[in-house]
Amino acid sequence: MAHFGITRHQGSPPIQRGGWLDALRFIVACLIILHHFQGAAPVPLMDYHPVFERAGYLLTNFFLIDSGYVLARVYAERVANGGMSHAAFVRKRFARVIPAHLIMVTGLALLVLATGAIGIAPSNPEWFDWSQYPAQFFLVQSYGVPGGLGWNAPVWSISALLGCYVFFPVVARRMANLSPWTVLALAVVGYLLANVFTWVVLGYPVYQMPMKYGFLRAFPLFLLGMGLAHFAAKVYVPPKLAGWVLLLSAVALAGFQYFGKFSLISITLISLIILAAGAIPVVKRSALVEKLALVSFSMFISNEVVRIAWFGAAEVASDRFGWSEPVQWAAWVLGVLFAVGFAIAYHFWLDMPLQRVIQPWAGTLGRRRASLRPQEAV
Repeated sequence: MAHFGITRHQGSPPIQRGGWLDALRFIVACLIILHHFQGAAPVPLMDYHPVFERAGYLLTNFFLIDSGYVLARVYAERVANGGMSHAAFVRKRFARVIPAHLIMVTGLALLVLATGAIGIAPSNPEWFDWSQYPAQFFLVQSYGVPGGLGWNAPVWSISALLGCYVFFPVVARRMANLSPWTVLALAVVGYLLANVFTWVVLGYPVYQMPMKYGFLRAFPLFLLGMGLAHFAAKVYVPPKLAGWVLLLSAVALAGFQYFGKFSLISITLISLIILAAGAIPVVKRSALVEKLALVSFSMFISNEVVRIAWFGAAEVASDRFGWSEPVQWAAWVLGVLFAVGFAIAYHFWLDMPLQRVIQPWAGTLGRRRASLRPQEAV
């Protein structure tokens, strides 16, 4: 029996490029940049409203849920049916994210060394403590290993996702024989139980814990995304209903954030947004949206390094030439735009060519274009 047109006779359409999911990925990547850059504005944006500061953790939660959702829509059935081995999946995912991380974190270290050699010290030297560097370089900061603070700090979530990738095939196989409603219920209840556990044992909500507990924060969100994907693959949601859910959930999410955190409600709305976006078929694929979505991972991995470099140079120039506040604002806007431009150049000129070399080793389809499908990126 169908309610509001929702039925198990068929699932949502396969993930397609150039649609709402792609648009959301790019929008969230832009908002993450805005969040990271807001403190470098002549007047920090959080002084106008605290939403600019607290939105960061919700955007990260979106990123983690969406990662579980997209990967499960693309790989879960293949892994569960034996079409891809556990080791092949893990190699593929590690090969996708680790090289980009190593390039960025190494480049940042060289930047700090080079500027130090010519007598330019960072404004906040505490964020470039070399004792913190090894944990971040080796992406172990989300597993209780001391270090990882400062430098390219946002990559703690990449560290946490590596653990999620290891468990992905196990979870995908367990989900395969369960009904979509059962999986969805288990994902939601599991997340709520994880929240109770972290509050009782660690004293933090699961959606906002210190970096050293990063994996414990990411894994329940990643599983929630996988649960949403399993549900979407088995249950048909009419596109018109999905469109209304997407619109109303987005408006509600923005409205709640204006007044406060409302964290669990916000995570529920984020889940509905992702589920609805995946249920809307791409009638007319947008090449522009597809290309913009391609760079979302590069925007995430590179924006903190760009922020450090850009505003470090801007601070030196402002001190030397006495920039007025309007000029400082212009430099800030240009910095945000440069972060996006840098990510685009990095993606197409370095990251993708490098992936064409690395992915054949990871057991993909070699250098053929199909082996680098955009939806398979984080």
